[in-house]
Amino acid sequence: MNKLFDEIESLATEQRNPASSTLDEMATSEILRLINSEDAKVAGAVRAEIPYIARVVDELVARFKNGGRLFYVGAGTSGRMGIIDAAECPPTFGTPRDLVQAIIAGGKEAVFQSQEGAEDKPENGAKEIALRGVKASDMVIGIAASKRTPFVLGALEKSYSIGAFTVLLTTNPRESISYPLLNETICPVVGPEVLMGSTRMKSALAQKMVLTMITTTAMVRLGKVYENMMVDLQLTNKKLEERAKRIIMIATGCEYDRAVELLKECGGSVKTAIVMQIGNCSKEEAVRLLAESDGFVKRAIGKLPEPG
Repeated sequence: MNKLFDEIESLATEQRNPASSTLDEMATSEILRLINSEDAKVAGAVRAEIPYIARVVDELVARFKNGGRLFYVGAGTSGRMGIIDAAECPPTFGTPRDLVQAIIAGGKEAVFQSQEGAEDKPENGAKEIALRGVKASDMVIGIAASKRTPFVLGALEKSYSIGAFTVLLTTNPRESISYPLLNETICPVVGPEVLMGSTRMKSALAQKMVLTMITTTAMVRLGKVYENMMVDLQLTNKKLEERAKRIIMIATGCEYDRAVELLKECGGSVKTAIVMQIGNCSKEEAVRLLAESDGFVKRAIGKLPEPG
C-alpha cells in the first residue's frame, strides 16, 4: 500500500467513531445531540494538557518581554484557527499587529476558500518563516490536527534551525509524535470525529480553546488586564469606545460623563484614565506610575500616595 495511506490510516484523528456509526440513519435532533455530546469531551482533553500549555505560556511571556513575537502556522482549518486568534489580539489587548502573526498554507486566498495541495510542500512552510524574518527570540506554534502536515513541519524545522522556540499543537497522542525538532508539544486527544476525519469539528474546537488560552493568559501576565477587564483595548469602533467607558466606570465608580472626559484627556488610554481617577492625579503622573509598574494597573494604584 501507499506509505502516506498507511500513515493517515493510523492517525487517531482518522479513526471511525463507534457512537456515530449510524449517523446517516439518525434524526436531526439525534445528530445534534451526538455532536454536542462529543464536543463536551473537548474541554476535558484540553484540561489534561494544561501543564504543557502553562510551560508554553511562561516561555512566550519571557520572549514577549525580550522583543520576541508569536507565529502560528497551519493549513486549512488549523491555519484559520491561528488567523482568528492572531487577528483578535490588537483590538482586545492593544498589541502591535506584528506581535502575533498567523501563516496559512496557500496564503490569504486559503482563508476563504480551500487551497487543495497547498499544505503538501514543506519547503513552502520554510520559505514563509524566512519571509517573515523569524528570529531566535520568537516562538512558532505549528497547528496540525494530524501532526504530519508537511507545510507545518517544514515551517517548524526552519524555525528550530534559527533557534526559535517551536511548539506543535495536535490532537493526536503525544506518544505517537516522533518529530524531533520541537521544544514542546500540546496534544489534547479529542478522539475520533463524529464525521470520520472531519477535523474542523472537535479538533478545531480544541485548537481554538488552546490558542485562546495561550494568548489571553500571556496578555494577563503582561499587565494588559485589570482584575478581569481588558484595559489595553484599542478604540477602533463605537462598541469598543463604549466598552472602554464602561470599564472606567466599573473600575473607578465614576459617572458616564466623567469617563468620556477621562478618555479624551488620556488619548483613549483606559489604563491611564483609571489610575488618574482613582489617584486623583494628573495624566503625566498616571503615565509615570504605569511605566514604573510595567503597565500593571493594580501595581500603579498601589504606588499612589495615601490620601490625606
